[in-house]
Amino acid sequence: MEIFERKTTSMKKLRNVLFLFLFLSLSVYVVVSFYPYIFSRKVEGVIKAVERVTPPMAILTNPGQAATAQIFSFAVGVQDHRTGEIVTGSTEDRQWAVAKPGQCAEAEFFPYPPWEFPKWGTYHNVRLLMLRECDGVPVVQPPANPETTTTPPATPPASENQLFGG
Repeated sequence: MEIFERKTTSMKKLRNVLFLFLFLSLSVYVVVSFYPYIFSRKVEGVIKAVERVTPPMAILTNPGQAATAQIFSFAVGVQDHRTGEIVTGSTEDRQWAVAKPGQCAEAEFFPYPPWEFPKWGTYHNVRLLMLRECDGVPVVQPPANPETTTTPPATPPASENQLFGG
């Protein structure tokens, strides 16, 4: 009976180790495969720049041959209305062809994973989620250097009549 109990406890340990290994392997696979989607960043704000990476030119292709993706490559910069940071990235999304600087956009930036050393910390495949004309959306200015700023003079609070036009 004692031998049977030893076998079952050792089989349970082996089963637990295998399940743990399988779980960790699957977790690593998911993080590696879907890193850009897991750590994507949504930015809402004013478009500062949209530039074609390659200049427009006449392109000759063979019949049935698809145009290369570089033709539709754009460099994009959007100023986040919450922080004032200008987030930049590259994309092959053709929707950016109609976007103009000064318009408001909601975009999703996908980061390169840290194991791609030369590109780590930058964004690619910037996806345009929404484009609209800006209608008085305030843009937060980044904090200035406190050593170079001066404090403006204090203004008295407005009376109730001034606030409500009375």
